[in-house]
Amino acid sequence: MDKQINKYFELNKKSWNKRTSYHLNSDFYDLYNFKKSINSLKHIELEALGNLKDKSILHLQCHFGMDSISLANLGAKVTAVDFSSEAIKNGKELSKELETPVNFICSNVYDLCLSEEYDIVFVSYGAICWLNDLGLWAKVINLHLKKGGFFYIVDFHPVLGMFDDKIDKIKYEYFNKKACVENIQGTYAEKNIKVYFDNIEWSHSMSEVIGSLLSQNLTLMNFQEFDYSTYNCFEDLYQLEKEKFKFKNIKIDIPILFSLKFKK
Repeated sequence: MDKQINKYFELNKKSWNKRTSYHLNSDFYDLYNFKKSINSLKHIELEALGNLKDKSILHLQCHFGMDSISLANLGAKVTAVDFSSEAIKNGKELSKELETPVNFICSNVYDLCLSEEYDIVFVSYGAICWLNDLGLWAKVINLHLKKGGFFYIVDFHPVLGMFDDKIDKIKYEYFNKKACVENIQGTYAEKNIKVYFDNIEWSHSMSEVIGSLLSQNLTLMNFQEFDYSTYNCFEDLYQLEKEKFKFKNIKIDIPILFSLKFKK
């Protein structure tokens, strides 16, 4: 990793350490109700993942582990990874409190080299925009995936990355290769706080995402696009039905989420 990219990763790491405390206390994450249900997973990933009893799962970029703990609560043996030390610390505490074991590891995805291979490698919502090199990302996935196992990702569609924060005009190029370096107020979980965060993201086209995984000789099993968000995490969304949110100010359907399933 070159010096500039390493600097960007360090800035993002500090930002995510700072974000974590706000997220833990936010209505968005709603830890109070999560502790009752021990489930934060949405219908899209639940249907795709199937029966998880006794499956080994590697969850990459897990934040403070609500999805990871939810997977474990469904019977999986879960290892969860994130580069934020604050997120991992709180994930461990939450796992212990709920008596739902998860093996939390603080690591950059690119530095990950575990001895174990997993039945499933899992990535969920808002993850790959923080990575600059999807070729290396795919290698890490392949390295940790058992033969016969599968990789599954559900994330926000790269088309969304073209729009400004209000999703009412195009601001960025779809095939942009440069880092988008900003200092932004608030977070998706706490939009109105008067706190600023460094924010460095990268755009990845669907062809880049799919191509990186195909380059590892993984077999594409399923590719889906969705015209709704499962989270109320953007401005001017309205709820169509449970776990389905659309933009008020966009009169045509655009892809908001995508999912991919690859087998090794």
